[in-house]
Amino acid sequence: MPDLLTWASNPARRRPLLRLLVAAQVLYVLGVAGAGYATTALGQHVVLATTPVDPRDLLHGDFVRLRYVISDASLNQWHDAAAPRRRQGVFVLLAQGPDSLSTTVGVYPKAPTAAPGQAVLRAWITDVYRHSLTLRFNLERYYVPEGSGLRLEKAGRLHPLRVHVGIAPWGQARIERVEDVGAVRK
Repeated sequence: MPDLLTWASNPARRRPLLRLLVAAQVLYVLGVAGAGYATTALGQHVVLATTPVDPRDLLHGDFVRLRYVISDASLNQWHDAAAPRRRQGVFVLLAQGPDSLSTTVGVYPKAPTAAPGQAVLRAWITDVYRHSLTLRFNLERYYVPEGSGLRLEKAGRLHPLRVHVGIAPWGQARIERVEDVGAVRK
């Protein structure tokens, strides 16, 4: 034990370890930020239809909780012999549908190969019903500038909003922007 105390009390021996720890923390923060930018730069871009649900949280500020049209999938779109189960990680194959919005082609337990014009989005099953599945994508919360959440919620009651999502080749998805189509058309 005296050797450990001698080593710990010697500042010259602690410096390399301290530098290594600080460098690891800096690299981690840069990696997280870089992954977000890389998702936007290198990823596929899809547009999803959504309606905002609950725009306010006193502790977290103004955000919009999003409910995607593709969150409800028919059980006919399930591509596996085993029955789907709650909390199961799945992959949703998307294709560009009418009005440039992405629609669900199929729900798979393992990542399918996407054809040109298709994208694969990671999801989790939240509920299994007799004829349908409910999915969650970890894209359901979008923070907005203070005071604009209520405006988006009101607009979403009139017509679906468009959410532009970037999906990185390694599976990470990120909301790039939420667009109120009704405000653009006026």
